[in-house]
Amino acid sequence: MPVEATEDTFEHEVITRSLTQAVLVDFWADWCQPCHALAPVIEAAVEDRGDAVALVKVDVDANPGLSETYSVSGIPAVKAFRDGRVVAQFTGVRSRAALDMFLDELLAPPRADALLDELRASGELPELVEILDRDDVEGALQFIVDAVPAAAAADRDRLREIAVALFERLGPDDPLTTIYRRRLAAALY
Repeated sequence: MPVEATEDTFEHEVITRSLTQAVLVDFWADWCQPCHALAPVIEAAVEDRGDAVALVKVDVDANPGLSETYSVSGIPAVKAFRDGRVVAQFTGVRSRAALDMFLDELLAPPRADALLDELRASGELPELVEILDRDDVEGALQFIVDAVPAAAAADRDRLREIAVALFERLGPDDPLTTIYRRRLAAALY
């Protein structure tokens, strides 16, 4: 069953919870017919995934501060949280199939983790693997930027793919993403 969050409980119900579990937040209003159409679809899709994802509902009329903070300009607005931040979102009604695809992408392992597993299995870029095993994302991005100019075309593509996956993990608002996107672009072009 969904949990109702308010401006007072949002930090606990969404931000803190998203550190250990994916959280889907449904911004809605009682007068919104599309919101009522989406509700049973989203509840069933979340229920089918057991404890993998939590559903939290926020009444936008009762919690205007949250609507402003999360730039909700139309409803229903659904925002997925992981690690304390929005990682995916959509506005409007979705079919069950579209919602299932949205949740499957949300719950898939991060692409950076899959790429790191591939590097370990292949023995490719052992220095980079060692840096990432220390959880030194900045060091890994610097390694990639330094390696790109001298790399062969196929290796440059692989390094770029790894960097983009690390940017996804960090999120678009992380300062490292901003800094190293620029540095990577300069190194590539």
